[in-house]
Amino acid sequence: MWRNIASNFFTLLVVLLVVLAGAVAWAKREFSGAGPSEIAQCVQIAPGASLNAVSKQLAEQGAISSAYIFRAGADYMEKSRDLRFGSYLMPPRASMEDIVETVTRGGPSTCGTEVILRIGVRENTILLRDINPETGAYEERDRYDPGKGDAPEAIIAAQEKEDSRIRMTLAEGATSWQVVQGLKGAGFLSGEIDEIPDEGSLAPDTYEIEKNEDREALLTRMAQRQATILAEEWEARPFGLPYETQQEALIMASIVEKETGVPDERPQVASVFVNRLEQGMRLETDPTVIYGITGGEGVLDRGLRRSELNQTTPYNTYRVDGLPPTPIANPGRASIRAALNPAETDYLFFVADGSGGHAFGRTLEEHEANVARWREIERQRGQSTDSPVQGGG
Repeated sequence: MWRNIASNFFTLLVVLLVVLAGAVAWAKREFSGAGPSEIAQCVQIAPGASLNAVSKQLAEQGAISSAYIFRAGADYMEKSRDLRFGSYLMPPRASMEDIVETVTRGGPSTCGTEVILRIGVRENTILLRDINPETGAYEERDRYDPGKGDAPEAIIAAQEKEDSRIRMTLAEGATSWQVVQGLKGAGFLSGEIDEIPDEGSLAPDTYEIEKNEDREALLTRMAQRQATILAEEWEARPFGLPYETQQEALIMASIVEKETGVPDERPQVASVFVNRLEQGMRLETDPTVIYGITGGEGVLDRGLRRSELNQTTPYNTYRVDGLPPTPIANPGRASIRAALNPAETDYLFFVADGSGGHAFGRTLEEHEANVARWREIERQRGQSTDSPVQGGG
């Protein structure tokens, strides 16, 4: 009898172990396999949230299939106490394992409410955006120009939310004065700016910002990034360029940045200026003259006057030889790369072609034909036909 009982107990134990092993294997597959959500999910972790609360929240959202398996998996990974406050965008079908990795790794919020300061050449804008969980894309809710009025209540409220993501985007070609004006108008930053950074020293890019980050500290980050970019591109430059220093290359890059908004044209535009320098020709470029007039403080918004072109200043490259004394804007990496890797061409001239790009010429005769076509376009558009061009055409 006891033998039968022992045998039955052993059989039951084996069955239970097999069932348990199967359950563990199933749980592992559930934890590591594709999740149930067919759409992107914004997972928000509140400050001080417990794993139990987060697992229930995720189950209610439909981001995970089991709160218990999620907690057990996090315990097994030894990450149950490592939750990081923030909002995280999870792609469709994200596994529980991926979600645990993301919410315990932390980093900047990638979904939820986002406040963006955009510093541009013509205006500065603060945007309020929210993620659309069905599309996984941000949708704009509000915007305003910090230099032209008070912030809308929705943006003020978003700036004060603990889990809002705050970013700043600097456009290529903005001046250091424009950057400072933009940062001064951002209420989510703190501290004073003692002086305007050197022109060209700030890297156009997107920056993650901590709430109440010091403005000077942010400018330092931007300058460090630009110095790194310039050093990297300088190191990779070909032999024989007409620059003695990185600063001269940065000046050229800023001119290229302001001369064309067509990315593919940058190396060609750079080649024109490099060829003119090598042949002892003046650069004859409007953006340098304009910078000499405005000092980088805003946009001229009118054509250059003949008196301004005839005036000899350090930035009037129709009147002085070589490069101007400083950059005329903050160039992006692409323009720095173009200045240090110009296309191999025989071009010495270029003029607008009416499409947003430029027509390039090797000789004065070619250039004059291109200028004639541009003057005709100006006449058809009812524009002045006495704007300056290279070669005086």
